[in-house]
Amino acid sequence: MTLSQELAWRGLVNQTTYKDITALDGEPITFYWGVDPSADSMTIGNLAAAMMVKCFIKHGHQAVLLVGGATGLIGDPDGKSSERSLKPPEEIAANKQTIGAQYGQVFGDGHFQQVDNYDWFKGMGYLDFLRDTGKHVPLRQMLARDFVQARLGEQGAGISYAEFSYVLIQAYDFLRLYQDHGVTLQVCGSDQWGNSIAGVDLIRRVAGGEAHVYSVPLVINQATGNKFGKSEAGAVWLDPAKTSVYRFYQFWLNVDDAGVESYLKVFTELDKDEIDRIMREFNDQRGARLAQKTLAFEVTKLVHGAAAAEAQQRIAKVLFGNEDALELDAEAFAALDKELPIAQVPKAISQEDLVNALVETGLASSKTEARQFLAGGAIYINNRKLDGDFSFDAQDRPAVMVRRGKNNNAILKISA
Repeated sequence: MTLSQELAWRGLVNQTTYKDITALDGEPITFYWGVDPSADSMTIGNLAAAMMVKCFIKHGHQAVLLVGGATGLIGDPDGKSSERSLKPPEEIAANKQTIGAQYGQVFGDGHFQQVDNYDWFKGMGYLDFLRDTGKHVPLRQMLARDFVQARLGEQGAGISYAEFSYVLIQAYDFLRLYQDHGVTLQVCGSDQWGNSIAGVDLIRRVAGGEAHVYSVPLVINQATGNKFGKSEAGAVWLDPAKTSVYRFYQFWLNVDDAGVESYLKVFTELDKDEIDRIMREFNDQRGARLAQKTLAFEVTKLVHGAAAAEAQQRIAKVLFGNEDALELDAEAFAALDKELPIAQVPKAISQEDLVNALVETGLASSKTEARQFLAGGAIYINNRKLDGDFSFDAQDRPAVMVRRGKNNNAILKISA
């Protein structure tokens, strides 16, 4: 299928300045997409836009990926009800390195050119910027922005000159990339539409050129109607130091049935035939959760690599399937040490040992409740259901998995 057809099928069509998106199906276009290093990692919200960028690259368009070293020093005020706290330059510099590394992971080496807008702003004089850029931007246009009106309104918190000028800086980025790299299209998230349009207008006013914007829609959790990508712990990050690979995989594994097909289209590179096949099997047997399992594996592979995805797949089969914990190696157990509660037990685990461990790990609130769970067949060790009168020999294993019900897991470390 063509690029315009694929974007429509994947649900990646939002606002654009093109009269018809089939314009994207013609000659190669040099386009850009940018992320400000206001944090030391992208989130899965950024990943949705990144997957749109990958579609453009796949269909032969040339990508310029910008890390906003200059814009990150100010911070985008759009959508914010009050002033941002400025981040130290050294923090922004460190964040640029991690964002750039994530570009390499998601897009692969050699598929894009990376630029930093700090490179052209660091030596620019204030008067030069006012004369060459500010002179061409009508104040009425800037004041008309919704967030500016909200901040300047009676109940608003106000806005500084620095944040008010953010749109000028981003508009100049587009002009500079148009002049230096032949960029004629900016792709962006829906929240960047206003900033991007300012760049189109600046290119027209300064260079007499034609440029365009294409935005990806906000991804919505179809079960709640809220912005997709928030977990109970907050945003879902691509950096494993902020969202562990285990929690990243589990986030995708636990998405709702209503939205899983949309998430497969947006967040994976699987083609239409493959996703249609997966959804047929999923709808025939929803309890098997094939769609969620495929989604979790594919997104984790994209962000963290195939080895990490395969390790999490094995962990999930042990925690929520029927595989024995012997399938897990020491590295997998070490990863789970940070995610699951742990109790120490002897090699020959008695009923009393297990009762104590269930309370210690929080799988039971009391010894009485622990014994009730055992008697009711609610407790499993290495996916073997236990009854109230049992013994379990851990043999030479360093640890075993204990589970209550379907999803409540803990690790039992075997004492030497």
